[in-house]
Amino acid sequence: METKVALVTGSNRGIGFEVVRKLARRGYRVALAARRRAAAEEAASKLTAEGLDVWPLELDVSDDASVQEARRLAEEHLGRLDALVNNAGVLLDEDRRLPGLELPVAAVRATFEVNTFGPLRVTQAFAPLLLRQGGNVVNVSSVMGQLASAGPGYLAYRSSKAALNMVTRVLAAELAPHGVRVNAVHPGWIRTRMGGPEAPGRPEEGAEPIVALATLGPDGPSGGFFGPDLERLEW
Repeated sequence: METKVALVTGSNRGIGFEVVRKLARRGYRVALAARRRAAAEEAASKLTAEGLDVWPLELDVSDDASVQEARRLAEEHLGRLDALVNNAGVLLDEDRRLPGLELPVAAVRATFEVNTFGPLRVTQAFAPLLLRQGGNVVNVSSVMGQLASAGPGYLAYRSSKAALNMVTRVLAAELAPHGVRVNAVHPGWIRTRMGGPEAPGRPEEGAEPIVALATLGPDGPSGGFFGPDLERLEW
């Protein structure tokens, strides 16, 4: 039986790093993708030292040329793709409670470039590999993107994740006939550079629901928005 392959963006630290580790422990060959090659290589070396099958890949989700080159290299070196985890993300709101009327549009645009356009760009580029045998796409979203619970502040981050949820729904509907499942997940409030030191969850915990969705079988759900315990969330 051929070894399954996964790719995780923004995975040189935090939740993404733990997703790579957990997938590799399940027997996947995993492309650990980071914006800078040196960062990818340093992180991958920690996991290969554990005897895990991890391959470093330079991939800037905001750059078309970088994504296309990463796809070429992945096809050449890996040959297939069974799971794509769009984990790379940014929180660029200059003051997290800054009113939307005062937030620079440039910060909103830069946030969308990574959090929304990035997952779409990467999924479009890697879709031919996923379509060959069916697979899973997991978009790491947030309850901050819920329309149902939206409140003040974090306009750039909130709106970028809400848009990512719509991307999830549309791609899920379009890829369903091809056996590809697309889901969004809120991994919880996790203690990372983005989540901050006060967050209660550990990266290993945040990785759990992502890995579960990345390893779904043919009868798994698609087009859903899931929480840390894989409970269905309101959009």
